[in-house]
Amino acid sequence: MTPSPPGSIGVWILGDQLHPQQAALASLAASVPERIPVILIESSDWANRRNYHQQKLVLVWSAMRHFAQELQNQGYPVTYVESDGFAEPLQAWAQQHQLQQIRLMQPADLPFRSEVDKLGSQLPCPILQIENNHFLWTSRDFINWAAKRKRLLMEDFYREGRKRFRVLMDGSKPLGGRWNYDRENRKPPKAGIRYPTPLHFLPDALTQAVIHKVKQHYGQHFGSLAGFGWAVTRSQALQVLEHFIKARLPHFGPWQDAMQTGEDFLYHSLLSPYLNLGLLTPHEVVAAAEAAYHQGGIPIASAEGFIRQILGWREYMRGLYEYLMPTGYSQQNFFNHTHPLPDFFWTTDTDLNCLRQTLQQIHRHGYAHHIQRLMILSNFALISGIQPQAVEAWFHDVFIDSYDWVMQTNVIGMGLFADGGMLASKPYAASAQYIHKMSDYCRNCRYNHSEKVGAQACPFNTFYWDFLLRHRPRLASLGRMGLVLAHLERMKPELISQIQAQATAWWEHLQPTSDQQSPSSAQSVR
Repeated sequence: MTPSPPGSIGVWILGDQLHPQQAALASLAASVPERIPVILIESSDWANRRNYHQQKLVLVWSAMRHFAQELQNQGYPVTYVESDGFAEPLQAWAQQHQLQQIRLMQPADLPFRSEVDKLGSQLPCPILQIENNHFLWTSRDFINWAAKRKRLLMEDFYREGRKRFRVLMDGSKPLGGRWNYDRENRKPPKAGIRYPTPLHFLPDALTQAVIHKVKQHYGQHFGSLAGFGWAVTRSQALQVLEHFIKARLPHFGPWQDAMQTGEDFLYHSLLSPYLNLGLLTPHEVVAAAEAAYHQGGIPIASAEGFIRQILGWREYMRGLYEYLMPTGYSQQNFFNHTHPLPDFFWTTDTDLNCLRQTLQQIHRHGYAHHIQRLMILSNFALISGIQPQAVEAWFHDVFIDSYDWVMQTNVIGMGLFADGGMLASKPYAASAQYIHKMSDYCRNCRYNHSEKVGAQACPFNTFYWDFLLRHRPRLASLGRMGLVLAHLERMKPELISQIQAQATAWWEHLQPTSDQQSPSSAQSVR
């Protein structure tokens, strides 16, 4: 490779920054590609820090290799390195091209920003971090919005975003006269529905090479590589977006909370991995859904419900991450829960059918939709008293769309209420009745979804009522918990004793092992 002219500026691209208009590349748009050295680093240190799902490793590295190839085709002098860490390849690359400066789009994850700061002192030229442009809101804009408010409710933020970006608006009012259509979007699964088959992309030579590498060096990691078919290029991700808009979005809204045996994807978009890699932008995803609504054929409940996930929850979670993490948010443990993560979260070997179905699905794909994550996995962890940081680390390991900025607020705040209400107004705690209503999982389970105690009692029921009993004083201070806590006043003392004894016995008979656990509790870097 011919060295660049002295004083050149190079661009370092991370594995979740794979858009042709990402900020570091865009900052040099006035220069011809041939004069902009680019480096991507495939780090084994990153892969070894967590028990990442094998399909996550393949997705990230294959997408990186394809992106590097695309940049080369555009004329960029690209260096692609497989290395243990980042320092040595960056040093060699900077010296080879006699770089004056390295530009890097600001990492979305705070731990890696710290890593970059440490790297800066080891390199022959400085690293300039450019504002991340893979979100609709800048971190500064969100912080300015949050600092002026007494409450940080997602609904307030979502409405502000609708107005700011002029999405589904009729002047200053929401289209249809309502801001959200939650009431229409809570249908349980319906027998006989034929869900559209997700797009599946056969691995090409680049992806096959990565699959071989992962099998050879990371085959002990969680998950299966069988049937890998995720999109690994921007063009493929755009096909997934188009398929969702045409085949799934029309019916997405009503059944977005449903869970059904044998149906891993239902009407969900499967776009989060591509948004989080940078293969798609939130702007184009929201614009596609809104355009489809205006063209007709998409009910407003489906269009609004999906747009709220991107313009609302995704942006809100990232904004809160920027706003709260510097204050020690990741170590919050409001309920002082200390139980270890049960081994079946790794092995999938549990007799609770709802958990087994969800865990086996994650093992197959690295994916579960938002209600499975919230009302099966997080709900069980919350009411049974599992330590929040162990739960967050597991989520970070096993999901194909996971990053630090994704999981900290989603798990610590929304899923486990470990932040004491910074994010949610009450815990998302529920008994087996919710699971019975919104899924068919209870039909083929050895437990009875209606019983609180006894050999057939569903642990979700036992733990739910034990959770309320254990934390009654703290929960009483939350205004929205009054109605459910009132049930405790009418509960007979002998039933209370049975619930508490059975909850304790469940943990005493469980023997977690560490064989499958994450290689390290350290934060991941890319």
